[in-house]
Amino acid sequence: MAKYSHVVEWALKELGADLKDARRRRRIKTAHMAERLGVSRATLDRMEKGEPTVSMGTYLTAIYSLDPDKLREFTNLFSREKDVIGLNILDYQLPKRIRKPFKPCG
Repeated sequence: MAKYSHVVEWALKELGADLKDARRRRRIKTAHMAERLGVSRATLDRMEKGEPTVSMGTYLTAIYSLDPDKLREFTNLFSREKDVIGLNILDYQLPKRIRKPFKPCG
């Protein structure tokens, strides 16, 4: 994890800032948003700062409360249709040729 920690920290800060902007564009007060998510205002503040100690479930609840379609997109991130790397690996491992099945004599 340490190898990727700076990238993950950056992503969380971006997510938190975007969450804050989305909340503000919708004119939702922090107290109301925190109530909606079932968290304290302090937790919402940590989310909007992108702190990694906030649970993924809380972030997903926030995504759903602001835009349910975004949650559907999130849950499909690793679906078969979107797993380009996994599908490429499977394609690479396809046999070069198919042989007839072995029939024992007798």
